[in-house]
Amino acid sequence: MRECVVHPAVLIAYVLLALAANSSVAPAPYWTVVNQPARLVNGSPVLFRVTTPKPVRTLSGNWLGHEIAFSFDASHKSWFALAGVSLETKPGAYPLQLHAEALAEQSAGRSAGPTISFEKKFRVHRQRYPRVPLKVPDRYTAPSPEDTRQIELDKEAKTEILKTVSAEREWKGSFAPPVNAEISGVFGVERVFNGSVQSTHQGLDFRVPSGTEVAAANSGRVILARPMFFEGNWVVIDHGQGLLTLYLHLSKFSVKEGDEVSKGQPIGLSGGTGRATGPHLHLAVRWQGVYVNPQVLLQLKLP
Repeated sequence: MRECVVHPAVLIAYVLLALAANSSVAPAPYWTVVNQPARLVNGSPVLFRVTTPKPVRTLSGNWLGHEIAFSFDASHKSWFALAGVSLETKPGAYPLQLHAEALAEQSAGRSAGPTISFEKKFRVHRQRYPRVPLKVPDRYTAPSPEDTRQIELDKEAKTEILKTVSAEREWKGSFAPPVNAEISGVFGVERVFNGSVQSTHQGLDFRVPSGTEVAAANSGRVILARPMFFEGNWVVIDHGQGLLTLYLHLSKFSVKEGDEVSKGQPIGLSGGTGRATGPHLHLAVRWQGVYVNPQVLLQLKLP
């Protein structure tokens, strides 16, 4: 009787197939994951696009410690999600961890397919931001006891509202500038108020006269529309999945808390209320609790 010899490569293949059959995690070959913008820096929003080798039922991910939900873009046959990089993020390579649920095989009689996991690292570069001196009324750098009490009350309300992360995505397509005007102040600069108090400019300033109509940058729900000490009259719109836009220093409100708004809908009039050097519109963007550059978000081409 001849002895049957099995080639080692064949034996390894059989072992791997056996392991895969008993595992809920399948390999993920030929995934394509791209980011926009292509060069990530601290303070940047980012659009991730994922193409899987086979159709999947759901896709979720984790980026810089935040859970992100992906939506399917049928026109491009890919999944997409908005995320961000905080100003405090140090330079380095950071992983985007992806988890997909494959479509169930009807012949196998299973209600759900295997879990497919994939990871890709993206490099975050350091962006240096300049320092700018500004002059404001003294009450905004040395507040009175009464103002201090108001600041503390505002802080409590802001902390609760700005941590909003609603499950459903409400924004549709690219974000639009809230006013048609020149940019007078950019994101990320270190500001020195009256020679002493420093803060980081966490938004984008538009040079507009008081009374200019301000529009919603995208569809969503108004979760704040009230006056506060530093922000003046301001509006916050929840666009879903942790993405918020903030509109500061308004002279008048055109919406109230709880209103559903569409992209381009008027939400108020510009002004110079709160801690402002003069009439202008301050637009800020928050993603899951961190401020990101509105100018970059306005440039992203979104589904």
